[in-house]
Amino acid sequence: MIASSRGRYAPAHLGELGALLPPELVDAVLEEHGGRHSRLRDLPSRCGVYFVLTMCLFPEVGYRLVWRKLTAALGSLPMVDPTAKALRDLRRRIGVAPMRALYETVAGPLAQPSTPGVRHGRYRTVSFDGCSAIRLPDSGANRAAFGRHGGWPMLRLMTLVETGTRALIGSCFGPPSEGEAAYARRLLHLLTPDMLVLWDKGFDGNDFLAETCATGAKVLGRLKSNRITPVLARLDDGSYLSRLGTVAVRVIEARITVTCADKTTFTGSYRLITTLTDPRHHPASTLVSLYHERWEHESAYYALRHTLMNSRVLRSKDPTGVEQEMWATLTLYQLLRTAMVDAVETRPGTDPDRAAFTVALQTARDQLILAAPATGGLGRACEIGRRILDALLPARRPRISTRKVKSTTVRYAERLNDGRPDRSTTVTRLTAEILPPPEHSEYPETTTDERTLPRASPQRRSEKIISFLRSEPDRTWSAKELSRRLGDITVQSIYRQLSRLADRGLIIKTGPAAYTLPTSLTAAEIP
Repeated sequence: MIASSRGRYAPAHLGELGALLPPELVDAVLEEHGGRHSRLRDLPSRCGVYFVLTMCLFPEVGYRLVWRKLTAALGSLPMVDPTAKALRDLRRRIGVAPMRALYETVAGPLAQPSTPGVRHGRYRTVSFDGCSAIRLPDSGANRAAFGRHGGWPMLRLMTLVETGTRALIGSCFGPPSEGEAAYARRLLHLLTPDMLVLWDKGFDGNDFLAETCATGAKVLGRLKSNRITPVLARLDDGSYLSRLGTVAVRVIEARITVTCADKTTFTGSYRLITTLTDPRHHPASTLVSLYHERWEHESAYYALRHTLMNSRVLRSKDPTGVEQEMWATLTLYQLLRTAMVDAVETRPGTDPDRAAFTVALQTARDQLILAAPATGGLGRACEIGRRILDALLPARRPRISTRKVKSTTVRYAERLNDGRPDRSTTVTRLTAEILPPPEHSEYPETTTDERTLPRASPQRRSEKIISFLRSEPDRTWSAKELSRRLGDITVQSIYRQLSRLADRGLIIKTGPAAYTLPTSLTAAEIP
């Protein structure tokens, strides 16, 4: 089957995904945002939009090969053979605004109220999280706009995700120099009173919490261990009422014990805060289990960065091209998620978790090369839906492993040993113990944001390291051993601190990551 458009518009298709992004919508967006051509060209603007989307569907090939894939099944029709420069000029003519508008048109929650795994009571579960590992070409324009981190210009992406389907509700991005909370504030207008927001401890600032609650949405998030909260009232389920800034919250402290298939066990402590303050309707144990849904956001980023983008550096060498390419990639991701949810909802009771993103992506690529539009059946993208349902994943198995920095450009790739297995291991038992608040609370009557508390100075950290080295002055220590012995300094932090001390001549570097203390050092010489 070939695309329904003819002549110059024949390449304006996206295979089966075109049913989710019809040409009429593309034309309307181009008309509204000034990207429409003023005269009929051999490469119309509508074709340009689909070319940019196809370019993101095949990130491993150049412009001309992308065009050949787009026109592979149109050989019987008269077709232009543009140069790479002509296709680059086509991208510039379209610009950024139409691609962003297309993304904002398709973005949004996808689940129905009856879709399994997407709600807690009457609340739709969503989450905020950022990703700072999207690498850009090392051009002067990209370095100037985004800075350089780990050897590459990097882009920070912030998304609001529907955790049950991993669909994008909203996105924004820019240089990593701006913090995650600042980017998340740009998406607060997308929250509604029927949403429960899950977030990690990087978003627990008083101001951000107050702004989120002002939208009417509820919150369930992690709290940093050094946040100080008053115990205002103890509740029957072991949680307690408190206050963060101007917001009344409920605090849940829990100890998680995990037993793995290899008989190893480890424990971890979590402190959660929530604006769901009624323990009868929202027991603490239920909320502790629910918070695990936040990890669906990490799965969404894995599908976006590693499966769709194939872990590749973006191809655009200027900030305008980067912005256009990112909006196109996010649009394509959302179209694939839409096709997946459409498919699983034809089989009532199927959790969207079981739909394989890789199957959807590879089928969409095949159908584009065949120029095959959807013909009805399983959702709006029938062949994609068929293959998804034929290859449903089994119910998720509980597994765990330590988190690792995998980028080869990151120097400090080790983490403080937390007892987790190095490789993914099946969990055979998991228990959550709700810890009661202290009987005699020493908390103040008002809460304090840890961002306002004084931080340990480099001098104090230096004193601690050097004091430990003095305990065995004739021994050489590795950075990993020092981190393990000191207990509260991660390997990443201690590498930096040891490097600074060695540069100042306060310690001696005897080998790779190996240090000892000069015998002549006095306390007055510690910086």
